[in-house]
Amino acid sequence: MSQRVVVFGPGPQFKGGISNFTSSLAKALKQEGAAVKLISWSQQYPAIIPRDFIDRASKKNTLEDQGIPVHYLTNYNNPLSWKKTVDAIVSFNPDKVIFQWAIAIQGLPIGWIARRIKQKLPATEILFDVHNVVQKETGSLDKRLTCYALSAADTYIMHGSLTVEEFKSLLPNIPVTLSEKGVRSSEMKTILKLYHPVYDMFTPDPDLNISKIKHELGLGRHVFLFFGFIRKYKGLHYAIEAFAKIAAKHPDASLLIVGESFWNQAAKKTISVKMKTAVFRFLKSLIIKTADQERDYNPLALIEKLEIGKQVVVINSFVPNEEVNRYFQVSDAVVNYYEYATPSGVESIAYNFSKPILATRVGHFATAIVDGKNGYLAEAADVNSMAEVMERFLKFPVAEESVKQFALSLSWKRYAQAILAIAR
Repeated sequence: MSQRVVVFGPGPQFKGGISNFTSSLAKALKQEGAAVKLISWSQQYPAIIPRDFIDRASKKNTLEDQGIPVHYLTNYNNPLSWKKTVDAIVSFNPDKVIFQWAIAIQGLPIGWIARRIKQKLPATEILFDVHNVVQKETGSLDKRLTCYALSAADTYIMHGSLTVEEFKSLLPNIPVTLSEKGVRSSEMKTILKLYHPVYDMFTPDPDLNISKIKHELGLGRHVFLFFGFIRKYKGLHYAIEAFAKIAAKHPDASLLIVGESFWNQAAKKTISVKMKTAVFRFLKSLIIKTADQERDYNPLALIEKLEIGKQVVVINSFVPNEEVNRYFQVSDAVVNYYEYATPSGVESIAYNFSKPILATRVGHFATAIVDGKNGYLAEAADVNSMAEVMERFLKFPVAEESVKQFALSLSWKRYAQAILAIAR
């Protein structure tokens, strides 16, 4: 008899890597024989946050024609919807419920829902797929919300050693055992130490005219790609400054920046957005211990300042699913000069196109990137080191076949089998 599994997280109507991950996980579990339902947020965050999280650009969603029902039930701002979510999950009588965990602000509704499910269905396994434990800059409230939510789980899925270490540091009183093949402990909670699987929703187009697209975009022979939401911790400012150091020496090199500025709605001068912005800044200052305001982050201004506009191409908008492949296929390497790093969705997409990663020696990347095999590593916060890595790549490019072989071990099949505890 097949297992019945609920995957809880942002459905395919939402932007971002966690939405893509949620859909891919649901599909992988179904392919391994599980009966799967996806229960999604209808509103993921407090209404006061001045940002639109809905994907209004993609023509097809990532679960179209997959036969997996998606229910948009959970409104962060409406506790009555939390109860409705519990009732819907309980009525399905699942063997497993897998919550996507990525940000502390969701701790209250997720923790409440998980506990109510366990009360009503004691035999159901509650799993938390932990993308990161807590954000780097966080306060005591964030930590309390994280502890409240994560302590409700029976089993944790983690994508790397760094996440395991962060969990043990934050929740030292929870005894856990580690498993890499899906075996659960009967005496304590289990951490399934896995990995971030390679996305299979974005596929190369064998007929894509790469030369034509390079010409249309104004790209040179060698292309470095920054892809994804523009946020300060992703270090785009470092990538631009490092590229400026090699641009003059390599007039045939380009930096391609593709992604939406995370706080893009700040540009909309409506009264509503202005009010939300003011209130959100105030609340953030109370909760988070850093004075840094990411809303003021504007690394794209460096392009003009450093006079490298002729060699930098910027697509400063959210990219529809249907167009993701073209930017990876025209690129030679992906630049992830992050300030800190947990397993990255952009890294996973890059592997799907066999593209090497140029990253900083921080967090997850410090162990995930092997020089010459799937990319190169630069020293954190060191622009000279980052420029040297770009120069090194131009002289000694990492073969795409090497990246392809590296990615074979990061399959969704093995990931889903470990969650379902299918013997291999």
